[in-house]
Amino acid sequence: MPVIHLNADQINTIDLSPALQVIDPMLSEVSAHEQTVRFAIDYPLEAGDPRELPEVPEVRLWFIGLDALYPWLPFLLDWKAGEFARYTAMLVPHQFHPKDGIQYNPEALEIYVMHKTFVLLNWLKQQGIEGNSRLKAMTQMLGYDIDDGFFNLLSGK
Repeated sequence: MPVIHLNADQINTIDLSPALQVIDPMLSEVSAHEQTVRFAIDYPLEAGDPRELPEVPEVRLWFIGLDALYPWLPFLLDWKAGEFARYTAMLVPHQFHPKDGIQYNPEALEIYVMHKTFVLLNWLKQQGIEGNSRLKAMTQMLGYDIDDGFFNLLSGK
């Protein structure tokens, strides 16, 4: 499994090179690396700091920069290991609840899901990869069901 290792210095300086070093070599055979990428983040918080990493502005900013560079990155993330959910938390406003877990801002999540759907649908088409079933699975992980009619609408059918 490819792992993107990040430390506090890289995050604080928005140094995306650790991601580029892992992702760029995959681009020639991107379909072979579907759902394989993980993150190992070493960003120490002060003792008593109750925040999770997606709540730390510096960490979120690093991921926003990464998403701007690779907006199709969810295709590569290891969904089973929770990387897609963590990536989403880095980009979508949310709150953590001890009993209910992560609670995304509903409107922000809807915009994110639709944005990723459009980005990935176009990108997958460019790569010659069937996308509808993948996108349905991705959006279902975030609580959305995309109807086939939506894909037909986008393809002009």
